[in-house]
Amino acid sequence: MITASPTSRLSSPSPGWRELWRDAITDAGELLRAVGLDARTDLLPPDDAGFPLRVPRGFAARMHQGDASDPLLLQVLPRRAEHDMAEGFTVDAVGDMASRTGHGVLHKYDGRALLIASGSCAVNCRYCFRRHFPYGEEIAAAAQWREALTHVKADTSIRELILSGGDPLSLATHKLAELTRGLAEMPHVIRLRIHTRLPVVLPERVDDEFTTWLSSLPLQKVVVLHANHANEFDASVDAACARLRDAGATLLNQSVLLRGINDDADILTDLCERSFAAGVLPYYLHQLDKVAGAAHFEVDDETALRLVDALRARLPGYLVPKLVRELQGDPSKRPIADFAR
Repeated sequence: MITASPTSRLSSPSPGWRELWRDAITDAGELLRAVGLDARTDLLPPDDAGFPLRVPRGFAARMHQGDASDPLLLQVLPRRAEHDMAEGFTVDAVGDMASRTGHGVLHKYDGRALLIASGSCAVNCRYCFRRHFPYGEEIAAAAQWREALTHVKADTSIRELILSGGDPLSLATHKLAELTRGLAEMPHVIRLRIHTRLPVVLPERVDDEFTTWLSSLPLQKVVVLHANHANEFDASVDAACARLRDAGATLLNQSVLLRGINDDADILTDLCERSFAAGVLPYYLHQLDKVAGAAHFEVDDETALRLVDALRARLPGYLVPKLVRELQGDPSKRPIADFAR
């Protein structure tokens, strides 16, 4: 793995999350050199396949030196296969635009509304189902969340508000506080759910200002993390998870089943165990959303079901994630077993 440089006792204070964000690797050649693969530029497509590369240096430091098959590297490195056309793979894989009910508001499921809080992520995962999403036109945080909050206030069936993106924790904490001030007049909203990858890829984001805001919220709080491999966890991620729990959040993890990365029973077992060791309960194991550019990650349903059967044989039931797929128009995530066997 990449060895971190020793820190001098006389050095300046550690950089904050914004500085670390700005210092992310954004060039594929630089990323390859950082992991000792400078001779492998043949792996790369032209122009990052139309989807910019972004990797925090702390996340890159968890990759194994000289390993072109490192499971963290393969999640973020652009590949020529992203230009391959594949039947059934589209730019709007789960029907986001059809479920739009307001500026930056997606309302797919009863009792829950999702806000596209930001179009930015600290890391750009190559299988991202929103890699083609028109974020410039659909950000709920624009104009102090007014249109989004108007929709949520008018629909008293909404009990849970979900922040997604992009990554909602890419927003400054004061911007998140604007939203929750607006929720104060909506007694029907009892729960805030945040879907975020930042505590995993940039754990410094879970700072004092953020945890003070989160702990102050008079709502049930759920933070859904996204990790696909046990190697994504380290001591810094464990510490961020502990801070989130101390702020009153229930922590869940959702993963995507990815060919060549975690389509192995031993790897998935390790992920579930490592996630729980960090205080994060396995939640969903998603079959890949069929977004254009990601077909090379797909794992067939029969293989997926065999893998989950293996997890059930190895793990207590509470550590076995639900194997699901999201389909446009469905009233909920659909268990794979409902139509694969």
